[in-house]
Amino acid sequence: MRTDLHRHLDTPLAAVRNLGILAHVDAGKTTLTERILYLTGTTHKRGEVHDGTTVTDFDPQERDRGITIFAAAVSCAWDAHRINLIDTPGHVDFSDEVARSLRVLDGAVAVFDAVAGVEPQSESVWRQADRYGVPRIAFVNKLDRAGADLDTAVESIRERLHPAPLVVQLPIGAEAGFTGVVDLPRMRSLVWPEGRDTVEEGPVPETLRDAAEGRRRQLEEAVAELHPGALEEFCAEGTLSARTLTAALRDLTRSGDGVVVLCGSAYRNRGIEPLLDAVVAYLPSPRDVPPVRGTRDGTEQERLADPEAPFAALVFKVNATATGRLTYLRVYSGTIGKGETVWDSGTGRTERIGRILRVQADRHAPLEQAVAGDIVAVVGLRSARAGSTLCVPGAPLVLEPPTVADPVVSVAVEAVGSAEADLLVSALTRLVEEDPSLVVRTDPETGQLVLSGMGELHLEVAVEKIRLAHGLDVRVGRPRVAYRETVAQGVSGLVHRHVKQDGGAGEFAHVVLDVEPLEDVPGDGGEGATRFEFRSAVVGGRVPQEYVRALEAGCRDALADGPLGGHPVTGLRVVLTDGATHPKDSSERAFRTAGRFALREALRACAMVLLEPVADVTVTVPDDAVGGVLGDLAARRGQVSGSVARAGVVVITATVPLIELFGYATRLRSRTRGRGVFTARPAGYAPAPSTASTGTRAR
Repeated sequence: MRTDLHRHLDTPLAAVRNLGILAHVDAGKTTLTERILYLTGTTHKRGEVHDGTTVTDFDPQERDRGITIFAAAVSCAWDAHRINLIDTPGHVDFSDEVARSLRVLDGAVAVFDAVAGVEPQSESVWRQADRYGVPRIAFVNKLDRAGADLDTAVESIRERLHPAPLVVQLPIGAEAGFTGVVDLPRMRSLVWPEGRDTVEEGPVPETLRDAAEGRRRQLEEAVAELHPGALEEFCAEGTLSARTLTAALRDLTRSGDGVVVLCGSAYRNRGIEPLLDAVVAYLPSPRDVPPVRGTRDGTEQERLADPEAPFAALVFKVNATATGRLTYLRVYSGTIGKGETVWDSGTGRTERIGRILRVQADRHAPLEQAVAGDIVAVVGLRSARAGSTLCVPGAPLVLEPPTVADPVVSVAVEAVGSAEADLLVSALTRLVEEDPSLVVRTDPETGQLVLSGMGELHLEVAVEKIRLAHGLDVRVGRPRVAYRETVAQGVSGLVHRHVKQDGGAGEFAHVVLDVEPLEDVPGDGGEGATRFEFRSAVVGGRVPQEYVRALEAGCRDALADGPLGGHPVTGLRVVLTDGATHPKDSSERAFRTAGRFALREALRACAMVLLEPVADVTVTVPDDAVGGVLGDLAARRGQVSGSVARAGVVVITATVPLIELFGYATRLRSRTRGRGVFTARPAGYAPAPSTASTGTRAR
């Protein structure tokens, strides 16, 4: 089944799979990736997360913390197919890293813990994959653990993720006695004897014959309900052949109407071979996905995944080191060779590609060229950023970049020695090049450098990277969260008249505005999302359209600083109800200025509410520590929404202000003697206590 990876140029596009490994933290993504690399002959020793010997978690912080922080790309070969695989982070603070990877992938394997089922971040990454239209299959991992139950995990997939789970395997044995699976489409057993890395194929055990036939029947019925071709054969024959079933499962996976579910234990090396077979059989190749769409001169265009088409690629990751920049990209169309020139949509400049590399985490193999469907790294690009499109200068195209979430937590950073201040600025610049979800700015009031990111751990990792990679001693201020302000009660008929006469041409703009709260719309991201609506109710041409647009731009300028504490304003609608112009002195500039000052005046007259970011928190604690944990959550202004007891632990769900979660991990460990764990994911914004605005400018 192994092929020579270096002969990648001879691999047809139909035999390429670009996929990611997605899951909640500690579900076993990295261990699964290590087993895939070992079984495909890419590595000759199995790496272990607890030993710090994994291929993809190669960063010192990843090995120290035992979690994946940075997405790592590797390549391997299986059954004459080339698999480009990205191991993604599972912690919510690094969800933007997952989004950038999903943007360039054709498929994914979602990994679930057989005991915990769908966990909070599992749900988040699943929704991200939905947003990017990435087909996926599911792998229920850790089936050898005490309390593992495939059916319970599958039911959680059905209830919380809402796809149609299509289970194609039946476990042989349970918990510590799990030794293999029954392959339902082919009705055969696959067993992994203790201490051996090879799988043994055989007939279905007699003790499982009835159960396997029943599960096979359930699978056929579920597939027939969703697939017209399978339904036709099922009605005619009363059953589905293995060939029809496999073809239908492939169609349902690629359309997103169903998700194939497999199971195993990555740590014990059980279930990996059939998972790789499923990747090849069900997930799409670059030829199977729709052509990539981009814009050229304002018009939308498509590019086929064809090596002969004009070259187009999307940059999804940058490693900026002291010795040079490594730019990771997905080639969507065409072919590019080392030494050739590409056009960068982000800068509008052309650059020369020095070298092309096949990526194996932190190791690289040189390539002469990259073709459509490839995921590679290149050396020589000086200014390309994540989200930039690279294409041939004669056929420019701009591809849609991955979305970047707004940062929610900020800290002040400064160098200990004044001589290192310039080095710190350089290090922060390089950090932002690598991670677009980090933002660096200078506070206009204090002159401090402020680093903003997606969470406490995100910023902690970023600062530690500066210390380790650049040898800088950095002081960090107390974390701050990004507050917002919104309108609780608006004003009507606010009149603002902007008149300026200081010699020469004057400025004149007369506007009448209504300001009102903007009601929440399902799916818009809640109160904290950037929500602003402007419309004009002026009739009869009293205010020309170009002045209306300028007025709207001025109103948007005013949203940067709210009246409560200088925080961005969101969740409001502004209506222009009347206005007047001067034949000589009115201009777009005058109306933009009027919009800015008019809305600021209106906001001071409105009843305003301060909003703070909140997080959905899931806390898993021993049942003898529940009381103390609930009391601590209440002290942190947490709103408990539920609790479920299972297998000696209690899972508590709550919504907690993000600012109250700083230091919570240490507190939880103390209260539970190290046995409690928690996860948190952003849940939008909620009204904050009025005192929260005191002295806080967390823009």
